[in-house]
Amino acid sequence: MLRLWNLLTACFLATAGLLFSGQLASMEPCPALNAASPDARSAINHHICFYSARPGEPAHAATAPEDLPAELAWRPARGHDLVFSHTDSVYWIQLNVRNSSAESGLWYLKLHYPLLDEVTFWQKSRYQSGYSPEDARPPLATGDLFPFATRGIDYRYFLLPVTLDAGENHSILIRVHSSGALNVPLGLMTPGEVIAESNHLTLIHGLFYGALLILAAFNLLLFISAGTRYYFYNAFYIISIGMFLFAMGGFANQYFWPESSELANLSIPLTLAVCALAMTLFGWSFLEVGPDTLSVKALKSLATVAVGAVALTLLIPYTKSILINTALALTVIVALQVIAYVRWRQGYRPAFWYLAAWMVMVVGALIYAMAAFGYLGDYQAREVMMQAVLGGQVVLLNYALVQRWRLLNQKLLDVEHQARTELELKVHERTAQLRNTMRELEQANRKLASLSLNDALTGLYNRRHMDNLLPELCREARRTGNPLTLALIDADHFKRINDTWGHDFGDQCLKQIAGILDEHVKRPRDVAIRFGGEEFALLLPGNNLEGARTLCLSILKAMRETALIAPDKKPFHLTLSAGIAELGTGEEPSDLFRKADEALYQAKAAGRDQIMLANRASVGDQSTVSSTN
Repeated sequence: MLRLWNLLTACFLATAGLLFSGQLASMEPCPALNAASPDARSAINHHICFYSARPGEPAHAATAPEDLPAELAWRPARGHDLVFSHTDSVYWIQLNVRNSSAESGLWYLKLHYPLLDEVTFWQKSRYQSGYSPEDARPPLATGDLFPFATRGIDYRYFLLPVTLDAGENHSILIRVHSSGALNVPLGLMTPGEVIAESNHLTLIHGLFYGALLILAAFNLLLFISAGTRYYFYNAFYIISIGMFLFAMGGFANQYFWPESSELANLSIPLTLAVCALAMTLFGWSFLEVGPDTLSVKALKSLATVAVGAVALTLLIPYTKSILINTALALTVIVALQVIAYVRWRQGYRPAFWYLAAWMVMVVGALIYAMAAFGYLGDYQAREVMMQAVLGGQVVLLNYALVQRWRLLNQKLLDVEHQARTELELKVHERTAQLRNTMRELEQANRKLASLSLNDALTGLYNRRHMDNLLPELCREARRTGNPLTLALIDADHFKRINDTWGHDFGDQCLKQIAGILDEHVKRPRDVAIRFGGEEFALLLPGNNLEGARTLCLSILKAMRETALIAPDKKPFHLTLSAGIAELGTGEEPSDLFRKADEALYQAKAAGRDQIMLANRASVGDQSTVSSTN
C-alpha cells in the first residue's frame, strides 16, 4: 500500500511539474532534490538531467531558457558524473530542488571544476508558471572567458547561492560550453559544508605548494653553492609543474590574472609545454648520457620540440595546443623512463630511483589527463591524487639526487685513497693547495658577508643589517634605560615617478634621498638603512622622540628644497613622509617597528610630506599617533 501511495505521489508531482515548467522542459525525468536532506544532497547526480546540443541545433544557439525548443529530450544522469570528452556541443543541465523543512535555508550549488569557458546559471521558483526573464532571478554568467569577478564569490570553483523558503521549490538551469573537455561535477552544500571543505582543501593545497616552493628554493641554493646544473633544472621542473597544477586547479586564474580571460586559457598549455622542457633538461643533466649516443640525440630532439611547443602555444588555439602539449609531455615521460632504464642497466645506480620516480609519475599523469580530458569523473579527487603522486615523485627525484651525490662522493673518496697510496707527496701538495683555496674562499665569504650588509644602489645599510642590529639595540636600551627610536621614511608618490620618467630616474631619486640621509645622520651610533624599494629607516640609539623628530624635520626640509632635474629637463621636487616610534617598556623589536610603520601610514594618509609620532604604549596596545610638520 505504501509503495502504491509513493507511486501515486510521484505521478502527481511529475504531472504538476509538466504543468508549471513551460519552456524549461516538456518532460522531467529527474525528481526534485530535497535540499534539507544531507543524504539527498550527497546523491545529487540522481536528481540531474541534461541535454547535449550539437552544433546546428536550436538548443546550441540558445543563450537563455526562453530560447530553448518547447520539447527537449532530457536525459537523467542516473547517478553518474557529468563528464564529456572533447566536444563542440553545448550542454544544458537541469536540477529541481525543494526545501522540505519548516524554515528557510541557504545552500550553494557548487560546480567544482574550474576550467570551463562559459557557465551560466538560471534559477526560478517552481510556483511561477512558465520561464520568462521577468519573473526569474537574474542569471549568473561566468567562466574562463569572463573576468574572475563575474563569479560573484571569490572562489576558484563556481558557486550559485540557492535560497529556499519553507516548502519552496526552485528550478535551476545551467548552460555549459567549453573549447576542451567538459567536467560538470555538481554538489549542493550548506555554507558550513562549503567552508569545511574549503578549509580542508586549503590545508592540502597549502602543504603541497609550500613543500614545492621549499624544495625548489633548496635546489636553487644548491645550484648557487655548487654550480651543478641538475639542481637548477630540478628547481625549474618543480616550479613549472607546480605552476601547471596551480593553473589547472584554477588558482592562477583567481590570484594571478583574474581580469585576463586570454591568460586563463593560455596558461595551461603553456605551462604544460614548459614542464616538458624542464623534464627533458633535468633528465639530460641527471642521467649523464654520453655524447653521440642515441639517448642524447633523443633528448636534444625533445628539448627542441618542447621549445617549439612553447612558441607554438602562443599562436594556435587552445583546443589544439592542449592536445599537442599533453602528447608531448607524455612522450617526454616515456622517453625519460626508457633512457633511465638503459642507464640503470649500464650500471648507473642513481637511475634506479629516477626510474622509480617517473614510474609513479606516469601512472598519475595518465589518470589526471584522462580526468582532465573528460574520460574519468571526480576531477577534484584526481587533482588531490595528482598532488600526492607529484609529491611522491619529487621526493623520489630528490632522493635520487642524494644517491647521485653519494656516488660522486664515493668516487671522490676512492680517488683520494688511490692518490694517497700511490702518490703521497702529490696528495700533500694538493692538500696544501686546497687549504690555500679554502682560506681564500673563507676570506671571499667574509668579504661577501660584509658586502651583503650594504644596499648596492645607495650604499646605505640594507634590511639584513637592520634585522641583525635592531634586536641588539633593543636589548641594550632595556638594559641601560636609554631611549631608542626608530624612524621609517618613505618617498611620496614614488610609483608615479617610475611610471612617468622610468626606473633609471627613480634610482637617481633614491640615491639623492640616501645622500641627504647620509648628510644628516652624523652621530656615531646612528644608522641609516634602505629598508626596501623607496622605504628607508633610521635607527637612533640614545635619542628620544623629540630628537628624532628634529632630525627628521631637517631631512624632510632638505629633501623638499632639493630640486631634481627630470629627464624632460624640468625641475622636480620630491617629498618624504616619516613615522617615528620610541621603544617602550617591555616592547619587542616587532612592536617598535609596528608603531613606526603605523605612524608612517598615518603620515601618508594625512597628506604626506609630514611626520607622525607614535606615543609610547604597553605591549599589545595600539599606539596613538601625533602629527607634526
